[in-house]
Amino acid sequence: MTLSTAPAAAQDLSTDQLLEAYRRMAKIRKFEQRLHLENQTGDIPGFIHLYAGEEATAVGVCMNLKDTDYIGSTHRGHGHCIAKGCDIKGMMYEIFGKQDGLCHGKGGSMHIADLSVGMLGANGIVGGAPPLATGAALTAKYLGNHGVSVAFSGDGGSNQGTVFEAMNMAVVLNLPVVFVFENNGFGEASGADYSVGSKDVAGRAAGFGLPAVKVDGTDFFAVYEAAKDAVALGRSGGGPSVIEAKNYRWFGHFEGDANLYRTKEQIEEIKRDHDPLKIFRSKVEGLIDMAELDKIEQEAEQEVDESVAEARAAAEPTPDQLTVDVYKNY
Repeated sequence: MTLSTAPAAAQDLSTDQLLEAYRRMAKIRKFEQRLHLENQTGDIPGFIHLYAGEEATAVGVCMNLKDTDYIGSTHRGHGHCIAKGCDIKGMMYEIFGKQDGLCHGKGGSMHIADLSVGMLGANGIVGGAPPLATGAALTAKYLGNHGVSVAFSGDGGSNQGTVFEAMNMAVVLNLPVVFVFENNGFGEASGADYSVGSKDVAGRAAGFGLPAVKVDGTDFFAVYEAAKDAVALGRSGGGPSVIEAKNYRWFGHFEGDANLYRTKEQIEEIKRDHDPLKIFRSKVEGLIDMAELDKIEQEAEQEVDESVAEARAAAEPTPDQLTVDVYKNY
């Protein structure tokens, strides 16, 4: 295992790429902040786990991927969806349980998916993505299409046996898959310092012969550079790899979580000192007009506002749709 060095300079990306990266992060932030409010109305069915504060990790990884590449997500999947290119309105319809949602209202927040852009789905099973992403990587290798898959998991998910099995299989079969562990410090309410026996998520990769790096998950450029190397390794036939990204979620584990394992001061410090959008702005100062970034945030907020209004007015699934897309006939 090696420790990632300083991230690439912002000059390595074009202006359009920089603006697109910020656009995706801003959409995630506005989407999650609005859902934090909408959930309090009681109109959204099911649980919601918000991704705000972790935007740089999802976007830094997915900016290196194509629509034909696949990602597997977690229960905290909205950020991964948006970073991979899922339609925001389709997502909002889905979260409100409406017929025109990405999964026609049957998936909701924790099972939202869109195969057209390579989003295999959010997953209510902790550590559920690595086996799926490993399967997608096996398909890519079999077809010889130079595709890559990414498995997002958390520090809690890193303790799951299925994750270890997936990592081992990826090495044995030399598959083009990147295991991304988003270490936000807590598996629900259990601190990673307690629940991860080795205290080192990335270090576990060595047991399977996997190369691994640790990066600041709040710094888009650090994540982008690490993911660029990992994706290139997979595409070139070099096999799987691991990225551990340290970041911080702003809200509780789920909406309604009392958040008693963190103090108010700790959360305020996270928002003040570890905001991925602020960090991005500081790194592109002089390269990008801040007014352009302000405009992107305004447009993102407007898009989210429109998606909520449309989702609330949208049609519910009809009874005859109950078993459609549920059972597969062979």
